[in-house]
Amino acid sequence: MDDLEKAILISFDESGAVDSALKAQAVGYCRQIKETPSICSICIERLCFSKLVQVQFWCLQCLHEVLRVRYSSMGVEEKSFIRKSVFSLACYESIDDKNLVRVLDGPAFIKNKLAQVMVTLIYFEYPMIWPSVFVDFLSNLSKGVIVIDMFCRVLNALDEEVISLDYPRSQEEVAIAGQIKDAMRQQCISQVVRAWYDILLMYRNSDPDLCCSVLDSMRRYVSWIDIGLIANDAFVGLLFELMLVSGFPCQLRGAAAGSIHAVAAKRMDPKAKLTLLQSLQIRKVFGLVAEDNDIELVSSVASLLTGYSTEVLECLKRLNSEDGKAVPTELLNEVLPSVFYVMQNCEIDETFSIVQFLSGYVGTLKSLAPLTETQSLHVGQILEVIRSQIRFDPAYRNNLDALDKLGKEEEDRMTEFRKDLFVLLRSVGRVAPDATQIFIRNSLASAVASNVDVDVEEIEAALSLLYAFGESLSDETMKTGNGLLGELIPMLLSTKFPCHNNRLVALIYLETVTRYMKFFQENTQYIPLVLSAFLDERGIHHPNSNVSRRASYLFMRIVKLLKAKLVPYIETILQSLQDTVAQFTTIYAASKELSGCEDGSHIFEAIGLLIGMEDVPLEKQSEYLTALLTPLCQQVEAMLLNAKAQNPEESPEKIRNIQQIIMAINALSKGFSERLVTASRPAIGLMFKQTLDVLLRILIIYPKLEPLRCKVTSFIHRMVDILGSSVFPYLPKALEQLLAESEPKELAGFLLLLNQLICKFNAGVGDILEEVYPAIASRVFNILPRDAFPTGPGSNTEEIRELQELQRTFYTFLHVIATHDLSSVFLASRSTAYLDPMMQLILHASCNHKDILVRKACVQIFIRLIKDWCASPYGEEKVPGFRSFVVEAFATNCCLYSVLDKSFEFRDANTLVLFGEIVLAQKVMFEKFGNDFLVHFLSKSFQSAHCPQDLAEQYCQKLQGNDIKALKSFYQSLIENLRRQQNGSLVFR
Repeated sequence: MDDLEKAILISFDESGAVDSALKAQAVGYCRQIKETPSICSICIERLCFSKLVQVQFWCLQCLHEVLRVRYSSMGVEEKSFIRKSVFSLACYESIDDKNLVRVLDGPAFIKNKLAQVMVTLIYFEYPMIWPSVFVDFLSNLSKGVIVIDMFCRVLNALDEEVISLDYPRSQEEVAIAGQIKDAMRQQCISQVVRAWYDILLMYRNSDPDLCCSVLDSMRRYVSWIDIGLIANDAFVGLLFELMLVSGFPCQLRGAAAGSIHAVAAKRMDPKAKLTLLQSLQIRKVFGLVAEDNDIELVSSVASLLTGYSTEVLECLKRLNSEDGKAVPTELLNEVLPSVFYVMQNCEIDETFSIVQFLSGYVGTLKSLAPLTETQSLHVGQILEVIRSQIRFDPAYRNNLDALDKLGKEEEDRMTEFRKDLFVLLRSVGRVAPDATQIFIRNSLASAVASNVDVDVEEIEAALSLLYAFGESLSDETMKTGNGLLGELIPMLLSTKFPCHNNRLVALIYLETVTRYMKFFQENTQYIPLVLSAFLDERGIHHPNSNVSRRASYLFMRIVKLLKAKLVPYIETILQSLQDTVAQFTTIYAASKELSGCEDGSHIFEAIGLLIGMEDVPLEKQSEYLTALLTPLCQQVEAMLLNAKAQNPEESPEKIRNIQQIIMAINALSKGFSERLVTASRPAIGLMFKQTLDVLLRILIIYPKLEPLRCKVTSFIHRMVDILGSSVFPYLPKALEQLLAESEPKELAGFLLLLNQLICKFNAGVGDILEEVYPAIASRVFNILPRDAFPTGPGSNTEEIRELQELQRTFYTFLHVIATHDLSSVFLASRSTAYLDPMMQLILHASCNHKDILVRKACVQIFIRLIKDWCASPYGEEKVPGFRSFVVEAFATNCCLYSVLDKSFEFRDANTLVLFGEIVLAQKVMFEKFGNDFLVHFLSKSFQSAHCPQDLAEQYCQKLQGNDIKALKSFYQSLIENLRRQQNGSLVFR
């Protein structure tokens, strides 16, 4: 063993026993050898003598890489030497008399690598330099199995590396693949096909693995060779024999099925294709799926049947005449029962393909009305297929009910798997609505009649069918209950399944009732049944907390839709929900799992929607609301009275209970409108004000608890919505407390609250803003970094994300102030100290911020401030220094330099909108500053950008005109002109 072989062995070592420094040295030595001019000779020599597979692999890998990279620079003699040597290795021949090792005696991965080297030579040399490669190879097949196997590997590698379009190819690669295929068609493909046939005939009984290799090669090549070479009695007969005779191994039979599938899939003219499909006599295969065969064989046969059916369907679509459609219709009628059987009885990988085919088939039925008896039968079988496929596996029943890790995975898998099946169901529903409704009615009736717990999956599937079918119905159909709906929905409502305790059954039952809720708008006689379904143990009182929470949310949706129609039932509903309402603020003491959008608070929103209607008399409304708010507020007051503000960790249950109470009151308030609370029934508004007063005390007792502060902030948002301006007296205390201890995340939430107040009340909140703005500005400018946020590894931390969010919210806050006639806030005596840092901040953002929408907002702030603070070109300055700052800093840096930067991408829609605002800013500056702006912009800014005089003059003309679109178009062309002129040599910053 010489140094190279030792180095190769060390470099391939994965045991961990080799020292890392030694391994690195070995890798470096191998790399050094690879760079020597005689590397090909070295590799071929080693392939002749070394029995070490690592050495053989390294040498073949090296040859492959060198040929790909250096082929064009090699000499004629070197190419000839490599060609002869590699071909000798592939044909099991000696390269010279001293050749002691045969590479073909090695493992499969060595032979595959040799095939890859052969294909690289074919890529560069066939047919111009080495036209006889395939013919020469064919003449060596008589040496037996080992060379035949290698020939198949070369053909397969040629398909994968060069010919197949399943992999991305360059135009050059596609052109070379075309040349190779043309040459093979002309020169040798008929001989190759003949060789395939002879090998299959000779080795079908003695070497099934070899026959599988041949069939795999053939399957790959059928798509581009003359189909007549294979689609003949002799060859097709042999393929069917290999597939149908039970004595052959299943792997060989499956490979034969794959080859027939490839023949059926050959792209052809529809008439010729139909003749080909007829000649295949596919009916011979039908029996294979019903027999107790190997699962891989059944899967291959299922793939063949699906592929064949798809091709027949394609012919049906492409043939226009009625006579032409007769044959494919007959072929489909013949094959479809086997396709249905496969779907219902076999575990296969072809489900998706079959569903796609069935969707296509149903699509063709849309144009065929009325359906024939056979087609109607097919529709029924398709519905049976859908039902059988959407059923959950009973093996996972307990996992799905408990929703453990395995159950969650299975539920997610089935949710994804069912999507295409439900799409198919809706298609069938449109083609044959009556048949679909009858099928679903029968499925549901069968489920209803079941009185045993073992039919969980059957019942869930029947309900899922009804649910999915609802998606294809129009609102009008749903409301009127046409067809069998008038029978189906009452049947659904009046049913209590024995397995209703099962989570999946309970959930799909409630979802289905909700799906058809528009039916109850017109058919109000069923409202008591709907209420029972949601209020008894099938819904909100279900023992499974996941079901009861989902029921609360769905019940809220029902209430939102039916609203006024539920007024007669309010007393009944509230009585049924008493225990649920009481539990809501105590259940969480023992459980932290309930969070997210379905946290149980929707039941309070539903109650709020019910009792918040003006249809409810004031006395009753007050009574209901008092009964709900008073105990909740008393709970909060009692907990606050005994609170230990210094040690909130001692009472986490208490904190969670307070959170839940705030959420409940918040949700309850969503049912009340501002008009009702402030105008028509102010007594109701007073109750909410009293509640707000209680909840604001939480901020005093627990000033540093972020979860509670967030919940109270959310409640203040709601009170702003419904109490209107009557909320003002409560705001100073609330805002003071919220601002006092706020972290970046809370401060961003605080700014959102102020944005809401400004947008709702405009100048009405001016005094409040003047009070809080200095404290906000002080906090923000101290928290936010002066420069850009860090980038790169380690920069995407929670802390930095919160700061970025605060920055974005602060820009929005400044924008809202400026655009709601409140810019005077910035000039108040306590705020002027923050004017300069604010200007610098929005200037930097308008030029450099990564978010184009933020940049646009900052430019709009400048536009608004210019309009507010600058009366006329020669008037007195309202804000000393502002005019010169805008002209010298904003105009130059934002309006010119930032757009000259090539990162300013005119092809982006948002950037183009920003550019429009920048152009508008120039127009406003000219209107307000006159020649002060124009002279500085042209003499300083344009000059620094080397703007030609003629373009500057044209700019003046456009700016002084009244056509803003023309100005924008010209300014864009001017910027693009300046970019080309600079040619990237200047960076404007």
